[in-house]
Amino acid sequence: MFQLGKTIVSEDIIEKDFVCNLSACKGACCIDGDAGAPLTKEEAEILEDIYPKVKPFLRKKGIEAIEAQGTSTKNEWDEIETPLINGADCAYVIFDNKKTALCGIEEAYNQGEIKWKKPISCHLYPIRVKDYTEFSAVNYERWDICDDACSLGKELQVPIYKFVKEALIRKFGEDWYTELEKVANKMQS
Repeated sequence: MFQLGKTIVSEDIIEKDFVCNLSACKGACCIDGDAGAPLTKEEAEILEDIYPKVKPFLRKKGIEAIEAQGTSTKNEWDEIETPLINGADCAYVIFDNKKTALCGIEEAYNQGEIKWKKPISCHLYPIRVKDYTEFSAVNYERWDICDDACSLGKELQVPIYKFVKEALIRKFGEDWYTELEKVANKMQS
C-alpha cells in the first residue's frame, strides 16, 4: 500500500495484469453475485434523471425490476446500489447477439442519448474504491470469474491501472493519475 494524495492505494493495481475478456466471461460480473453495482448518492440521482432515456435500451425484465424497486436501491447496510432482477442480473444489463452481458446505460451513452457513461464502480472494475472520512482506499477486487481477464492481461502485459486509466482519471483526475504512473515507473524499475 502507498499513499497518493488522499488515497491509500494497493500495489496490486500496478503489479497485477488485467484486460476484460468478454468473449470468455460473457460479462459475468454484471449477472453473477448477490448485490447490485455500488452507487454514490449523486449517481443515484443521475440514474433517476436519465432513466427515461435509458429505458428504451433495457430488457423488459430490467424495466420491470426498476419500476418495482426504483432506479437504485439500498442494501441492508444502507448502501446505494443498482437494482437486481430476481436477486441476480443487474437491472441495467442487456445482451448482445452472442449472449454477452452489456450495460444498457453505456449503450444509451454510446448512442448519444445521455452524457453519463455508467456508474464509476462499474467503470473502475476490477478496482473498488471505499471512501472513508479522511481518505479513500483503492483496491483490486479479485474474483474467480475474472480469471480469463487476468490471463489476457498477463498475455498482453497490461497492468490493472492502465486498463482502467479512463475510469481512474474520471474518479481522481489527471494529476492523480500522473502521480500514480510515476509510482508505477519507480516500482517497475
